Amino acid sequence: MIIAAGGGRRIGGPEALLHQGEKPLVSRMIDTMAEAGCVEVVVVLGAAADQVRQTTDLTAATVVVNRAWGTGVGSSIRAGLAALTDETIEAVVVVPVDMPGLTAAAVRRVAALPYPDVLVCATYDGLRGYPMLFGRRHWSGIATLASADVGARPYLLAHKDQIVDIACDSVADGSRIDSPELMALYGLNIPEQRVASEVG
Repeated sequence: MIIAAGGGRRIGGPEALLHQGEKPLVSRMIDTMAEAGCVEVVVVLGAAADQVRQTTDLTAATVVVNRAWGTGVGSSIRAGLAALTDETIEAVVVVPVDMPGLTAAAVRRVAALPYPDVLVCATYDGLRGYPMLFGRRHWSGIATLASADVGARPYLLAHKDQIVDIACDSVADGSRIDSPELMALYGLNIPEQRVASEVG
């Protein structure tokens, strides 16, 4: 599951419109998840959803639009989980779109135990981050507790003794893009004509 719904107030535009060079970052993330072996990729859109669908090839993913994206990432997690209707899926890997240093190796590492009762978090310098793996038995609890901009954190805190931490420092960069400076550092941009058309 790729969360690409945020408005990106701190970076000057919707996260789903981020480009690395000429390629939309959401497309890179879909490729990364597929390379890691995910059997289904769900992309949760919100801000600028119509624009993203017009300008980005999302045919390799199931697209969900979270109309309540402004309430925070919790509603996007709920929307994404609700879209996973295939009962044979036992676990879901969750990543944010604004993580250009994510690699298929990190996704594979976190998803190595895709069982219904697991909770796994990647760590970077000992701090938990994405990717995260949520076993199916936890989905309803996560959806119930997911709130605002802290997402699954309340559920994870309540079940902290069950979380398996997997160090991903050596295979990925866990940075999230939350400033214009980081955008520049990673060579990211939001094409101006698309921002202008959204505003217009």
